[in-house]
Amino acid sequence: MSETGDQAFRATSNNERWAEMTYGGALSFLRRRMTRELAGVDVVVSGVPYDASVTYRPGCRLGPRAIRAASVQLAELKAFPFGFDPFETLSVVDWGDCMVDPHHPETVTPDIVDHARKIIATGAKMLTLGGDHYTSYPLLKAHAEKYGPVALLQVDAHCDTWPDDPTRLDHGSMFGRAAAEGIIDVAKSTQLGLRTYNDSDHGFEILTAPWVHRNGIDAAVKVIAERAGNTPLYISFDIDGLDPAFAPGTGTPVPGGLSSWQGLELIRALGPLNLIGMDVVEVSPPYDHAEITALAAAHIAHDWLCLLAAKAGAKPHAVGRL
Repeated sequence: MSETGDQAFRATSNNERWAEMTYGGALSFLRRRMTRELAGVDVVVSGVPYDASVTYRPGCRLGPRAIRAASVQLAELKAFPFGFDPFETLSVVDWGDCMVDPHHPETVTPDIVDHARKIIATGAKMLTLGGDHYTSYPLLKAHAEKYGPVALLQVDAHCDTWPDDPTRLDHGSMFGRAAAEGIIDVAKSTQLGLRTYNDSDHGFEILTAPWVHRNGIDAAVKVIAERAGNTPLYISFDIDGLDPAFAPGTGTPVPGGLSSWQGLELIRALGPLNLIGMDVVEVSPPYDHAEITALAAAHIAHDWLCLLAAKAGAKPHAVGRL
């Protein structure tokens, strides 16, 4: 047998893919080449292993590592249900992790903004693995520098628009700040899966989890699309948007959320929209069981990449009734 494996650092092309032992080898997201050479790259995957902004259980600083590990089987076969290898069309690399120093909290926001700014400046899109949900705020700041105020799709159990001040690092208030600063256009933004209370909707369209359960994913996607139009759309997927039955490994679980299939069907339906970036956050491995939370996060992130591959020309090939 010829020598194979470890394509994360042995691959010489961003489009290569070869057989790996799923239980061995160097880990990167979907076994993508690990590099910081970004010429010609379509999408950069990077982690932000930071969780000093949580308000309950910590541990999601270990999320990027867990999501990468959970992605190994997704690198084995053509993508379901798309029926193509997204990396034949899309140049995707794993940049590694953004260096964040929790001992100097004043540096956290500017360091993440700078990290994202440099990647976006190359023309690549970003897929970010968190980390707690505060990290979405500096990521959005960097995206708004390029695209102007963006439409936000926030999948979450919580509104994250509770009282804020201009300096606090808090994963429960940063979207209120982003709205106040004009980083996101709330008139074109949607919060989905919410099942905690706030006295104000802050201008967002809120599709609560019970509403989604009663009305379905197709109805939710119609609302999201009508709100966003062709405005650049950033997706922030807090894994606690899923019910704890499907995502126990998170810091602030709330019963009554989306199932895994609902989360995946939602993402898969967003292909026609103007997708510019995504983060998947709040995976806390210490509270996970059998890696099911990390697996859900890896699949959600993978399917967003498949949407971009389809936009870039990959041809879906369905097998079976979909």
